[in-house]
Amino acid sequence: MYHYQCRGTCSTSIDLEIRDGIITYCKINNGCRGNTAGVARLAVGRRADEVAEELAGIPCRGDTSCPDQLSRAIRSYHD
Repeated sequence: MYHYQCRGTCSTSIDLEIRDGIITYCKINNGCRGNTAGVARLAVGRRADEVAEELAGIPCRGDTSCPDQLSRAIRSYHD
């Protein structure tokens, strides 16, 4: 399980698991519960690179958002 520390958002962290390029687990901790739970649920079962590309750069507060932080978590997972 990968634990990503969020920056610049209401969400504080993301727990993420990717197997064979597919997101198998995603939980965005804190933030707007309905939105973060919805984004996490939509990500599971999809290709990680596609999710990262679709969510990158979405702004909310400043230049980032919970979806953008998920994109960053996915990209740093692969590093």
